[in-house]
Amino acid sequence: MRKKVSFTVSDIISFKQSLLHWSQQYYEVVWLDSNAHRRSYSSFDGMLAVDALTSIVTDTQNAFEDLSNYQTNVKDWIFGYLSYDVKNDTELLSSSNADGLDFPALYFFQPKKLIEIQNTVVTFHYLNMVANEIEGDYKNILEATTAFEPELENQSNIKIKLRIFKDEYYRRVNKMLNHIHRGDIYEANFCQEFYAENTKIDALKTYLKLNSITRAPFSTFLKINDKYLLSSSPERYIKKLGNQIISQPIKGTAKRSLDEDEDRLLAEALEKDQKERAENIMIVDLVRNDLSKSALKGTVEVKELCKVYSFDQVHQMISTITAEVSSTKNPVDIIRETFPMGSMTGAPKVSAMRIIEELEASKRGLYSGTVGYFTPENDFDFNVVIRSILYNKTSQFVSISVGSAITAQAIPEKEYEECLLKAKAMRQVLEN
Repeated sequence: MRKKVSFTVSDIISFKQSLLHWSQQYYEVVWLDSNAHRRSYSSFDGMLAVDALTSIVTDTQNAFEDLSNYQTNVKDWIFGYLSYDVKNDTELLSSSNADGLDFPALYFFQPKKLIEIQNTVVTFHYLNMVANEIEGDYKNILEATTAFEPELENQSNIKIKLRIFKDEYYRRVNKMLNHIHRGDIYEANFCQEFYAENTKIDALKTYLKLNSITRAPFSTFLKINDKYLLSSSPERYIKKLGNQIISQPIKGTAKRSLDEDEDRLLAEALEKDQKERAENIMIVDLVRNDLSKSALKGTVEVKELCKVYSFDQVHQMISTITAEVSSTKNPVDIIRETFPMGSMTGAPKVSAMRIIEELEASKRGLYSGTVGYFTPENDFDFNVVIRSILYNKTSQFVSISVGSAITAQAIPEKEYEECLLKAKAMRQVLEN
């Protein structure tokens, strides 16, 4: 059982920063921030989960079964992630590319302390065993320093390397185009990694800088002991609220401009771009098919098709697909039947994932996986891990991965430019 106590805070932006500084004393931290985006289906402005009472960590084998048993037995809030490689639990797939991060395939925990922010109201949801700490924690959060002494005085010497260079990228995209022209697939998301070795970063400071320039609706700070995710994701993978499930794939990206007229024209051009619309519609069809595995017959609907949303760094084309599920449907089975997110794979999905594994040079791991939570009522909400920095503090390895959709109309040079655009904010934060 959890005790709930609410407080009203006048300066919620400062409170969020203080809250994150305060959270760093714990080994397990998940922070989810909507950054005041008022898009459809938003549940809260911010949510922090810390201090595991129980947890589950698995490799890919039997990952979904283990998660289902854990979620069913705990019957409480659980927060965590599924890496992209959990796909291997549902299909005859493998993940054998280079991995400098060494994150577990799946990790979830039941937090003793859960703090929710909605507008100016902060609600503490504490397990009864720590409920007597609410007042003291609230006071300590208000007093937490945001001046923040970083672990490193100078973080400007980070040397970002490419896992594959431009010419090799072109060669691999052309191989993927050969698969498309041959009819093996008709779309696939091809990703590449930027990385830094023997590198120390201040994870929280880096996240705060990244969030300040992106302000994405599914931003995440995740800390599991020595492993960190610093994410400015704009994309929802899937949400369940009652009997409704919602997925919001992104396909289609355009840069922003400081000139208002030019910026408006860039957004309008994206909305009318036939290649980008074709990419988006292909993935909408894939997501409709994925949701239909869980949905009640005849309930899958496309609520928004190819709508352009503007974020601080880029314009994005987003579609919204919804469906109804039975009240007895196991929530983990919904994840199992739709994972990984269609926008990060391709179509047909399994064939695309096999070709992706063949042509990509690094293991995706948590990148293009998902972070989120389950509620005691069997609801859930999960993002897509993109526009993110991943960091293993012990091995001093930093990783940024980005990708783009390859279709028959793809031009390797333009796909490479799109990857650089998507990596811009993360590289800017790391390289100052």
